[in-house]
Amino acid sequence: MSLIVDGMNVIGSRPDGWWRDRRGAMEALVGRLAALAQDERRPVIVVFDGRPFDLAAPQGEVEVVFAKRRGRDAADDDIVALVERAAEPAGLRVVTSDEDLAGRVRARGAEVVGAGKFRRRLDALGDRD
Repeated sequence: MSLIVDGMNVIGSRPDGWWRDRRGAMEALVGRLAALAQDERRPVIVVFDGRPFDLAAPQGEVEVVFAKRRGRDAADDDIVALVERAAEPAGLRVVTSDEDLAGRVRARGAEVVGAGKFRRRLDALGDRD
């Protein structure tokens, strides 16, 4: 099952001071997602809000996408579009705790997993290193 990750939603699921270094938090998430993609041999797409930049983190099997526009729900709209374009939406798992986004992608056939639960899974993966 392929993953589409609502990047800022996952980052924001834990008040660990990420807002002091937004770029660093994004790079750290991509690094963890790359480890997950390699470990589970599954494709991962992470969608971020904000202005695009090059990430220092290893991306491996992770496709990093920045929202096509700025403003409210920009990344959410792009995530919904990814689900709509998928040949088999039922083969997608969207990671978000945004209830509106979750409802939108479920209505199109994708599965949803909460950001907090997913973040704990990433933490557990990191603890094995």
